[in-house]
Amino acid sequence: MNADTVLEQRFGRLATPGPMGDTALGQSLVAGAAGIALWHVERALTGAGTWETVTAWLTAATRADVTAADTACLSYGAPGLALVLHAAGADGRDRYRQARDRLDAATSALAHRRVEAAHARIRRGELPAFAEYDLLHGLTGIGTHLLHHNPASDALAAILSYLVALTRPLTMDGETLPGWWCTHDAYRRYTPGGHANFGMAHGISGPLALLAQAQRRGDVVDGQDEAIATITAWLDRWQQFTEHGPWWPEAITRDEAAAGRPQGTGPGRPSWCYGTPGITRALQLAAIATADPTRQHAAEHALAACLADPRQLTKVTDPGLCHGAAGLFQTVWRAAQDARTPRLGSASRRLADTLAGQHAHEEDGFLEGAAGQALAQATATRDRPPASGWDAYLLID
Repeated sequence: MNADTVLEQRFGRLATPGPMGDTALGQSLVAGAAGIALWHVERALTGAGTWETVTAWLTAATRADVTAADTACLSYGAPGLALVLHAAGADGRDRYRQARDRLDAATSALAHRRVEAAHARIRRGELPAFAEYDLLHGLTGIGTHLLHHNPASDALAAILSYLVALTRPLTMDGETLPGWWCTHDAYRRYTPGGHANFGMAHGISGPLALLAQAQRRGDVVDGQDEAIATITAWLDRWQQFTEHGPWWPEAITRDEAAAGRPQGTGPGRPSWCYGTPGITRALQLAAIATADPTRQHAAEHALAACLADPRQLTKVTDPGLCHGAAGLFQTVWRAAQDARTPRLGSASRRLADTLAGQHAHEEDGFLEGAAGQALAQATATRDRPPASGWDAYLLID
Protein backbone atom coordinates (compact mmCIF):
# COMPACT_ATOMS: atom_id res chain seq x y z
CA MET A 1 0.00 0.00 0.00
CA ASN A 2 1.58 3.31 -1.06
CA ALA A 3 1.83 6.38 1.15
CA ASP A 4 -0.97 8.30 -0.59
CA THR A 5 -3.36 5.41 -0.08
CA VAL A 6 -2.45 5.23 3.60
CA LEU A 7 -3.12 8.96 4.00
CA GLU A 8 -6.39 8.70 2.07
CA GLN A 9 -7.64 5.90 4.31
CA ARG A 10 -6.55 7.58 7.51
CA PHE A 11 -8.09 10.94 6.67
CA GLY A 12 -10.88 9.74 4.40
CA ARG A 13 -13.55 11.62 6.32
CA LEU A 14 -12.15 14.84 4.83
CA ALA A 15 -13.05 13.75 1.30
CA THR A 16 -16.43 15.46 0.89
CA PRO A 17 -17.80 18.67 2.41
CA GLY A 18 -20.87 18.07 4.53
CA PRO A 19 -23.59 20.52 5.57
CA MET A 20 -22.24 23.42 7.60
CA GLY A 21 -24.44 24.81 10.35
CA ASP A 22 -22.63 28.16 10.35
CA THR A 23 -21.69 28.87 6.74
CA ALA A 24 -19.54 31.83 7.72
CA LEU A 25 -17.19 29.39 9.45
CA GLY A 26 -16.17 28.10 6.03
CA GLN A 27 -13.80 31.06 5.61
CA SER A 28 -11.75 29.94 8.61
CA LEU A 29 -8.29 28.50 8.06
CA VAL A 30 -8.37 27.38 11.68
CA ALA A 31 -11.46 25.19 11.66
CA GLY A 32 -13.41 25.74 8.44
CA ALA A 33 -13.62 24.47 4.87
CA ALA A 34 -10.92 26.89 3.68
CA GLY A 35 -8.28 25.08 5.71
CA ILE A 36 -9.47 21.64 4.61
CA ALA A 37 -9.23 22.87 1.00
CA LEU A 38 -5.47 23.26 1.58
CA TRP A 39 -5.19 19.53 2.22
CA HIS A 40 -6.93 18.80 -1.05
CA VAL A 41 -4.78 21.36 -2.90
CA GLU A 42 -1.69 19.49 -1.70
CA ARG A 43 -3.20 16.19 -2.82
CA ALA A 44 -4.16 17.54 -6.24
CA LEU A 45 -0.72 19.04 -6.83
CA THR A 46 0.95 15.72 -6.04
CA GLY A 47 -1.46 13.69 -8.16
CA ALA A 48 -3.12 12.01 -5.20
CA GLY A 49 -6.38 13.97 -5.46
CA THR A 50 -8.52 15.91 -7.92
CA TRP A 51 -9.18 19.56 -8.59
CA GLU A 52 -12.90 18.80 -8.53
CA THR A 53 -12.53 17.99 -4.83
CA VAL A 54 -10.60 21.21 -4.26
CA THR A 55 -13.35 23.20 -5.96
CA ALA A 56 -16.01 21.50 -3.85
CA TRP A 57 -14.23 22.53 -0.65
CA LEU A 58 -13.63 26.08 -1.91
CA THR A 59 -17.32 26.31 -2.74
CA ALA A 60 -18.13 25.25 0.81
CA ALA A 61 -15.69 27.85 2.11
CA THR A 62 -17.39 30.66 0.23
CA ARG A 63 -21.06 29.92 0.85
CA ALA A 64 -21.18 33.14 2.84
CA ASP A 65 -19.78 36.41 1.53
CA VAL A 66 -16.03 36.49 2.06
CA THR A 67 -15.14 39.24 4.49
CA ALA A 68 -12.49 41.87 3.85
CA ALA A 69 -13.59 43.97 6.82
CA ASP A 70 -10.98 45.37 9.18
CA THR A 71 -11.17 42.22 11.29
CA ALA A 72 -10.21 39.98 8.34
CA CYS A 73 -6.88 38.23 8.80
CA LEU A 74 -4.80 35.26 7.75
CA SER A 75 -7.02 32.99 9.83
CA TYR A 76 -10.35 34.25 8.55
CA GLY A 77 -11.59 36.00 5.44
CA ALA A 78 -9.92 37.39 2.33
CA PRO A 79 -6.22 37.04 3.29
CA GLY A 80 -6.48 33.38 4.25
CA LEU A 81 -8.57 32.43 1.22
CA ALA A 82 -6.14 34.30 -1.01
CA LEU A 83 -3.33 32.18 0.39
CA VAL A 84 -5.30 29.00 -0.41
CA LEU A 85 -5.98 30.10 -3.99
CA HIS A 86 -2.33 30.97 -4.54
CA ALA A 87 -1.35 27.56 -3.18
CA ALA A 88 -3.54 26.04 -5.89
CA GLY A 89 -1.26 27.64 -8.46
CA ALA A 90 2.01 26.53 -6.91
CA ASP A 91 2.77 24.39 -9.97
CA GLY A 92 2.59 27.43 -12.27
CA ARG A 93 -0.97 26.80 -13.48
CA ASP A 94 -3.23 29.86 -13.30
CA ARG A 95 -6.19 28.40 -11.40
CA TYR A 96 -9.02 30.42 -9.82
CA ARG A 97 -7.50 33.62 -11.21
CA GLN A 98 -10.49 35.97 -11.07
CA ALA A 99 -11.36 35.10 -7.48
CA ARG A 100 -7.70 35.20 -6.48
CA ASP A 101 -7.16 38.64 -8.01
CA ARG A 102 -10.21 40.04 -6.20
CA LEU A 103 -9.00 38.64 -2.89
CA ASP A 104 -5.50 39.99 -3.47
CA ALA A 105 -6.83 43.48 -4.11
CA ALA A 106 -9.03 43.32 -1.01
CA THR A 107 -6.09 42.09 1.08
CA SER A 108 -3.80 44.91 -0.07
CA ALA A 109 -6.46 47.51 0.74
CA LEU A 110 -7.03 45.83 4.12
CA ALA A 111 -3.30 45.95 4.86
CA HIS A 112 -3.15 49.69 4.26
CA ARG A 113 -6.22 50.35 6.43
CA ARG A 114 -4.95 48.27 9.30
CA VAL A 115 -1.47 49.78 9.13
CA GLU A 116 -2.97 53.28 9.22
CA ALA A 117 -5.05 52.38 12.27
CA ALA A 118 -2.00 50.86 14.00
CA HIS A 119 0.13 53.96 13.40
CA ALA A 120 -2.69 56.13 14.74
CA ARG A 121 -2.71 54.00 17.90
CA ILE A 122 1.07 54.41 18.25
CA ARG A 123 0.77 58.18 17.83
CA ARG A 124 -1.77 58.23 20.64
CA GLY A 125 0.78 56.50 22.86
CA GLU A 126 -1.50 53.52 23.52
CA LEU A 127 -0.50 49.90 23.85
CA PRO A 128 -1.76 47.35 21.30
CA ALA A 129 -3.80 44.20 21.49
CA PHE A 130 -1.88 41.32 19.97
CA ALA A 131 -4.60 40.99 17.31
CA GLU A 132 -3.15 44.19 15.84
CA TYR A 133 0.20 42.63 15.02
CA ASP A 134 0.17 38.85 15.49
CA LEU A 135 0.33 36.06 12.93
CA LEU A 136 -3.13 34.57 13.29
CA HIS A 137 -5.22 37.75 13.53
CA GLY A 138 -2.92 40.68 12.86
CA LEU A 139 -0.66 42.42 10.40
CA THR A 140 2.08 39.81 10.60
CA GLY A 141 -0.31 37.26 9.12
CA ILE A 142 -1.44 39.59 6.34
CA GLY A 143 2.22 40.37 5.68
CA THR A 144 2.99 36.66 5.43
CA HIS A 145 0.57 36.30 2.54
CA LEU A 146 1.91 39.44 0.84
CA LEU A 147 5.52 38.32 1.22
CA HIS A 148 4.84 35.13 -0.68
CA HIS A 149 2.37 36.39 -3.24
CA ASN A 150 2.78 40.16 -3.60
CA PRO A 151 6.41 40.87 -2.66
CA ALA A 152 7.97 44.30 -3.24
CA SER A 153 4.47 45.79 -2.94
CA ASP A 154 3.51 48.99 -1.16
CA ALA A 155 1.25 46.97 1.12
CA LEU A 156 4.08 44.68 2.27
CA ALA A 157 6.44 47.63 2.74
CA ALA A 158 3.79 49.35 4.86
CA ILE A 159 3.49 46.30 7.12
CA LEU A 160 7.25 45.92 7.49
CA SER A 161 7.57 49.62 8.37
CA TYR A 162 4.80 49.21 10.93
CA LEU A 163 6.61 46.25 12.51
CA VAL A 164 9.73 48.40 12.76
CA ALA A 165 7.65 51.02 14.58
CA LEU A 166 6.19 48.31 16.82
CA THR A 167 9.66 47.56 18.20
CA ARG A 168 10.14 51.10 19.50
CA PRO A 169 9.38 51.39 23.24
CA LEU A 170 6.37 53.12 24.72
CA THR A 171 6.09 54.76 28.12
CA MET A 172 3.05 53.94 30.23
CA ASP A 173 2.55 55.27 33.75
CA GLY A 174 6.18 56.35 33.80
CA GLU A 175 7.42 52.86 32.86
CA THR A 176 9.14 52.07 29.56
CA LEU A 177 7.72 48.98 27.88
CA PRO A 178 8.35 47.21 24.56
CA GLY A 179 6.12 48.56 21.81
CA TRP A 180 4.40 45.18 21.50
CA TRP A 181 3.35 45.06 25.17
CA CYS A 182 -0.36 44.19 25.16
CA THR A 183 -3.19 45.82 27.06
CA HIS A 184 -4.69 42.42 27.91
CA ASP A 185 -3.57 39.06 29.25
CA ALA A 186 -2.63 36.06 27.13
CA TYR A 187 -6.32 35.05 26.91
CA ARG A 188 -7.37 38.46 25.54
CA ARG A 189 -9.05 39.49 28.78
CA TYR A 190 -8.31 43.01 29.91
CA THR A 191 -5.87 42.86 32.80
CA PRO A 192 -4.29 45.84 34.55
CA GLY A 193 -0.67 45.85 33.43
CA GLY A 194 -1.23 43.61 30.42
CA HIS A 195 1.45 41.23 29.18
CA ALA A 196 4.22 40.61 26.67
CA ASN A 197 3.78 37.49 24.54
CA PHE A 198 6.70 35.41 23.24
CA GLY A 199 4.96 32.91 20.94
CA MET A 200 4.93 32.48 17.19
CA ALA A 201 1.14 32.55 16.92
CA HIS A 202 0.32 35.58 19.09
CA GLY A 203 3.64 36.96 20.28
CA ILE A 204 6.73 38.78 19.11
CA SER A 205 8.31 35.71 17.51
CA GLY A 206 5.83 36.03 14.63
CA PRO A 207 6.91 39.58 13.69
CA LEU A 208 10.55 38.51 14.06
CA ALA A 209 10.03 35.62 11.65
CA LEU A 210 8.30 37.85 9.10
CA LEU A 211 11.01 40.55 9.30
CA ALA A 212 13.66 37.87 8.88
CA GLN A 213 11.89 36.06 6.03
CA ALA A 214 11.40 39.36 4.22
CA GLN A 215 15.07 40.26 4.64
CA ARG A 216 16.13 36.87 3.27
CA ARG A 217 14.01 37.55 0.19
CA GLY A 218 15.26 41.11 -0.31
CA ASP A 219 12.20 42.96 0.98
CA VAL A 220 13.77 45.51 3.32
CA VAL A 221 12.61 48.84 4.76
CA ASP A 222 14.42 51.43 6.85
CA GLY A 223 15.09 50.23 10.37
CA GLN A 224 14.52 46.54 9.65
CA ASP A 225 17.96 45.45 10.88
CA GLU A 226 17.47 47.41 14.09
CA ALA A 227 14.01 45.94 14.62
CA ILE A 228 15.35 42.40 14.26
CA ALA A 229 18.13 43.23 16.72
CA THR A 230 15.66 44.70 19.22
CA ILE A 231 13.47 41.58 19.20
CA THR A 232 16.37 39.14 19.39
CA ALA A 233 17.86 41.12 22.29
CA TRP A 234 14.50 40.86 24.10
CA LEU A 235 14.42 37.11 23.55
CA ASP A 236 18.02 36.89 24.78
CA ARG A 237 17.06 38.85 27.86
CA TRP A 238 14.25 36.46 28.77
CA GLN A 239 15.94 33.20 27.83
CA GLN A 240 15.96 30.87 30.85
CA PHE A 241 18.20 27.90 31.51
CA THR A 242 17.89 24.48 33.07
CA GLU A 243 20.20 21.48 33.04
CA HIS A 244 18.27 20.27 29.98
CA GLY A 245 18.77 23.44 27.96
CA PRO A 246 17.33 26.90 27.31
CA TRP A 247 13.65 27.83 27.37
CA TRP A 248 11.42 30.91 27.23
CA PRO A 249 8.21 31.83 29.07
CA GLU A 250 5.03 31.92 27.01
CA ALA A 251 4.28 35.41 28.33
CA ILE A 252 5.25 37.75 31.15
CA THR A 253 3.24 40.20 33.24
CA ARG A 254 4.26 43.65 34.48
CA ASP A 255 5.16 42.14 37.86
CA GLU A 256 7.41 39.56 36.20
CA ALA A 257 9.00 42.26 34.06
CA ALA A 258 9.70 44.35 37.16
CA ALA A 259 11.19 41.34 38.92
CA GLY A 260 13.33 40.49 35.91
CA ARG A 261 12.30 36.83 35.86
CA PRO A 262 9.23 34.73 35.04
CA GLN A 263 7.25 32.97 37.72
CA GLY A 264 7.50 29.65 35.89
CA THR A 265 10.43 27.42 36.75
CA GLY A 266 10.67 25.38 33.56
CA PRO A 267 9.58 25.06 29.95
CA GLY A 268 6.00 24.50 28.93
CA ARG A 269 4.67 22.43 26.06
CA PRO A 270 7.10 22.36 23.08
CA SER A 271 4.79 23.52 20.33
CA TRP A 272 4.72 25.68 17.22
CA CYS A 273 2.34 28.28 18.65
CA TYR A 274 4.11 28.79 21.99
CA GLY A 275 7.28 27.39 23.37
CA THR A 276 10.82 26.63 22.28
CA PRO A 277 10.18 25.19 18.77
CA GLY A 278 8.40 28.23 17.35
CA ILE A 279 10.66 30.73 19.12
CA THR A 280 13.88 29.00 18.06
CA ARG A 281 12.71 28.73 14.44
CA ALA A 282 12.14 32.51 14.46
CA LEU A 283 15.59 33.04 15.98
CA GLN A 284 17.18 30.69 13.46
CA LEU A 285 15.55 32.59 10.58
CA ALA A 286 16.75 35.89 12.05
CA ALA A 287 20.28 34.53 12.33
CA ILE A 288 20.27 33.38 8.72
CA ALA A 289 18.86 36.71 7.54
CA THR A 290 21.56 38.65 9.39
CA ALA A 291 24.40 36.19 8.63
CA ASP A 292 25.01 35.47 12.32
CA PRO A 293 26.34 31.89 12.66
CA THR A 294 26.79 32.21 16.43
CA ARG A 295 23.11 33.04 16.94
CA GLN A 296 22.09 30.33 14.51
CA HIS A 297 24.10 27.75 16.45
CA ALA A 298 22.53 28.91 19.71
CA ALA A 299 18.99 28.68 18.31
CA GLU A 300 19.57 25.23 16.87
CA HIS A 301 21.21 24.05 20.10
CA ALA A 302 18.21 25.26 22.11
CA LEU A 303 15.78 23.43 19.81
CA ALA A 304 17.84 20.22 19.81
CA ALA A 305 18.06 20.30 23.62
CA CYS A 306 14.29 20.71 23.87
CA LEU A 307 13.74 17.73 21.57
CA ALA A 308 16.14 15.59 23.60
CA ASP A 309 14.17 16.17 26.82
CA PRO A 310 11.48 13.49 27.19
CA ARG A 311 9.78 15.47 29.96
CA GLN A 312 9.03 18.23 27.49
CA LEU A 313 7.95 15.90 24.69
CA THR A 314 5.45 14.09 26.93
CA LYS A 315 3.55 17.38 27.21
CA VAL A 316 2.60 17.12 23.52
CA THR A 317 -0.67 15.21 23.65
CA ASP A 318 -2.56 16.75 20.72
CA PRO A 319 -1.93 15.50 17.15
CA GLY A 320 -2.67 18.83 15.43
CA LEU A 321 -0.63 21.72 14.06
CA CYS A 322 -1.16 24.57 16.47
CA HIS A 323 0.02 23.05 19.73
CA GLY A 324 0.46 19.42 18.84
CA ALA A 325 2.65 16.79 17.23
CA ALA A 326 2.00 17.86 13.64
CA GLY A 327 3.09 21.44 14.23
CA LEU A 328 6.10 20.31 16.22
CA PHE A 329 7.20 18.00 13.43
CA GLN A 330 6.70 20.53 10.62
CA THR A 331 8.58 23.23 12.54
CA VAL A 332 11.52 20.94 13.28
CA TRP A 333 11.55 19.58 9.71
CA ARG A 334 11.81 23.12 8.32
CA ALA A 335 14.47 24.07 10.86
CA ALA A 336 16.46 20.96 9.94
CA GLN A 337 16.54 21.98 6.26
CA ASP A 338 18.42 25.15 7.21
CA ALA A 339 20.41 23.77 10.13
CA ARG A 340 24.16 23.78 10.52
CA THR A 341 23.88 20.78 12.85
CA PRO A 342 22.70 17.26 11.89
CA ARG A 343 21.02 16.86 15.30
CA LEU A 344 17.82 18.46 14.03
CA GLY A 345 17.61 16.09 11.07
CA SER A 346 17.83 13.12 13.44
CA ALA A 347 15.18 14.65 15.70
CA SER A 348 12.94 15.31 12.71
CA ARG A 349 13.06 11.65 11.72
CA ARG A 350 12.14 10.56 15.24
CA LEU A 351 9.21 12.98 15.27
CA ALA A 352 8.06 11.65 11.90
CA ASP A 353 7.80 8.18 13.43
CA THR A 354 5.85 9.60 16.36
CA LEU A 355 3.51 11.46 14.03
CA ALA A 356 2.79 8.30 12.05
CA GLY A 357 1.56 6.63 15.24
CA GLN A 358 -0.82 9.44 16.25
CA HIS A 359 -4.58 8.93 16.07
CA ALA A 360 -6.44 11.11 13.59
CA HIS A 361 -7.54 14.39 15.14
CA GLU A 362 -11.15 14.48 16.29
CA GLU A 363 -11.75 17.83 14.59
CA ASP A 364 -11.60 18.34 10.83
CA GLY A 365 -9.93 21.75 10.48
CA PHE A 366 -6.47 22.85 9.38
CA LEU A 367 -4.79 24.61 12.28
CA GLU A 368 -6.59 22.65 14.97
CA GLY A 369 -7.71 19.50 13.23
CA ALA A 370 -7.13 16.51 10.97
CA ALA A 371 -6.41 18.49 7.78
CA GLY A 372 -3.29 20.06 9.27
CA GLN A 373 -2.23 16.76 10.76
CA ALA A 374 -2.59 15.11 7.34
CA LEU A 375 -0.50 17.81 5.67
CA ALA A 376 2.32 17.42 8.18
CA GLN A 377 2.20 13.65 7.84
CA ALA A 378 2.49 14.04 4.07
CA THR A 379 5.69 16.03 4.59
CA ALA A 380 6.98 13.33 6.92
CA THR A 381 6.15 10.60 4.41
CA ARG A 382 7.67 12.32 1.37
CA ASP A 383 10.52 14.11 3.18
CA ARG A 384 10.36 17.07 0.82
CA PRO A 385 8.82 20.55 0.95
CA PRO A 386 5.04 20.69 0.51
CA ALA A 387 4.05 21.10 -3.13
CA SER A 388 1.51 23.76 -2.13
CA GLY A 389 3.78 25.64 0.27
CA TRP A 390 1.00 25.39 2.85
CA ASP A 391 3.32 25.86 5.83
CA ALA A 392 3.89 29.47 4.80
CA TYR A 393 0.81 29.96 6.98
CA LEU A 394 2.94 28.98 9.99
CA LEU A 395 5.78 31.34 8.95
CA ILE A 396 8.30 28.51 9.21
CA ASP A 397 8.91 27.81 5.51
